[in-house]
Amino acid sequence: MGACSSSPAGQATPDLGQATDPLIVARPYAVTLPAGRDATTLAPLVVVLHGYSATGSGQDAYLGISAGADAHHAVVAYPDGTPDVRGNLFWNATDACCDFGKVGPDDVAYLTALIKDATLRYQIDPKRVFLVGHSNGAFMAHRMACERADLVVGIAALAGVVWNDTTRCKPSEAVAVAQIHGDADATIAYEGGQVPVINQPFPSAMKTFQFWSQAEACTSQTDGAALDLDVVLPGAETLVTRATGCKPNGAAELWHLQGGSHLPALGANFASSVYAFFEAHPRSN
Repeated sequence: MGACSSSPAGQATPDLGQATDPLIVARPYAVTLPAGRDATTLAPLVVVLHGYSATGSGQDAYLGISAGADAHHAVVAYPDGTPDVRGNLFWNATDACCDFGKVGPDDVAYLTALIKDATLRYQIDPKRVFLVGHSNGAFMAHRMACERADLVVGIAALAGVVWNDTTRCKPSEAVAVAQIHGDADATIAYEGGQVPVINQPFPSAMKTFQFWSQAEACTSQTDGAALDLDVVLPGAETLVTRATGCKPNGAAELWHLQGGSHLPALGANFASSVYAFFEAHPRSN
């Protein structure tokens, strides 16, 4: 069975062929194609990675990524993780999150196969391949940036961080990273902490931002314009710190949601801001 496809309006899309990679045949992924898609023109790919116990389609609806596909001419893929011993879908991202039952799926291999499959079947521009994840999906986005920077151009990670032992993150190429985190997150604390039950530590949002700033050889930082991402919190609640002087194709930003929870009340500004970050950071070579 190949990947299933749907347009933002729910209309059928052209049959672009069946998957051949066994990993994708076994675990097909859903796709949204932008309306009026010209298959002869290379498009950006945005892969949505869900949180623990969520689904790809549900995460995509929450983040609003497919809703912005038309405006940004993007192909959006939203796969599912695999079930753990409790039946909850998860990504095997870091030691902190979230293979609690030690099932051990190779999700790096799976997402690598997905990116390669989508690139061939949907005419994707390899210089514009991005991941956006929430919670467990954000941890997984960081892991992919660490291990498959040859394929992943940039990530936007909401409420999930890099390895606590950052020596395990050795990106082969520069990556653009937006670390997005609420300081009232009671699940994955902004200041870092330990995952309950398994007691595995995870770093803070600031340490994650600093790691990527160093990895991208950035020399200084500046404040960007504040963003209004949460429709419940008053005003432009999200402070943006941007690393500057980074090496070519590298970028690091920290989006600090003041008062933001683990599940912030995201509005349309979230997806448009993520798309803007991605569009500002294509790979140049």
